[in-house]
Amino acid sequence: MNYIGSKHKLSSFLKTSIIDSVGDNLANLVFCDLFAGTGIVGRIFKPLVKQVIANDVEYYSYVLNRNYIGNYKNLKAEELINSLNNLERVEGFIFHNYCENGKEGRLYFSSENGKKIDAIRQQIETWKIAKEINEDTYYFLLASLIESADKVANTASVYGAYLKKLKKTAQKSLILKAAEFMTTKNSHQVFNEDSNELIKKINGDILYLDPPYNARQYGSNYHLLNTIAKYDSFIPKGKTGLREYYRSSYCKKNEVKKSFENLIKNTNFKHIFLSYNNEGLMTESEVSTLMSKYGKYSLKTTNYQRFKADKTENRNHKATSTVEYLHILEKHE
Repeated sequence: MNYIGSKHKLSSFLKTSIIDSVGDNLANLVFCDLFAGTGIVGRIFKPLVKQVIANDVEYYSYVLNRNYIGNYKNLKAEELINSLNNLERVEGFIFHNYCENGKEGRLYFSSENGKKIDAIRQQIETWKIAKEINEDTYYFLLASLIESADKVANTASVYGAYLKKLKKTAQKSLILKAAEFMTTKNSHQVFNEDSNELIKKINGDILYLDPPYNARQYGSNYHLLNTIAKYDSFIPKGKTGLREYYRSSYCKKNEVKKSFENLIKNTNFKHIFLSYNNEGLMTESEVSTLMSKYGKYSLKTTNYQRFKADKTENRNHKATSTVEYLHILEKHE
């Protein structure tokens, strides 16, 4: 997925920096990715540590992490994927509210892809209710649908708005592809909670923090992925069909520092790593001053090409170079 704040391009930098600080013997350590997003960082450390704890307040993110992190044993699902790909199309909630020729005129998906999303989503729920699939398989199939639908969405990478005409990738037929995950000998934990509340209930060795940097709320930018994941009843609002969404204090200039300090204060992890950048609501100086109050502080930086929404067909626009900060804290006992 093209995802705001994705750490895919920074994965080597993060892995190397964390191991340099903690040491390379991670086998008995618990690693927590508290603002997990699509779970990229948790996936990196999953085979290296005793356990990963992944959390995100957004439900679509929980679904992805419940598969990529929570699933750790092999699943036999090839026949299920094939069955879902061959379903008859259905004119359901997604088609009527978010698709070409739907009654609301929103152009997030083509008609055929919208009908296929409805058919697949309904069948997954039917199997779950009938207990024909277990919880692991349920989230595996949901994650597969979210990622496959995202590939044919008619957006500039986020769902804050749709494009006026179907772009080439949105005209392609949706094909449900398996969201593969890594198997491990140990189990992992995945949560769907407010990070500042969850931190009071968990503990471990390495805490990785990647909160929102700016005023963009993930709940509005990815609302349609939440709607596909939840497939619940509500009245979509406005031109873009928004649902009610969680508003993070990390996206609010007058609240972010207080929330961040409370998080650090309540943390029961020795090694803390914060990803932030030079465009964030908190400055480098503000973060370093705050973290230094709670232990031994250091900083690493790297330059990278920032995520930029694709507003054109050709994708040849220039990306913006950004400085990524990795704030490091060894917390006092």
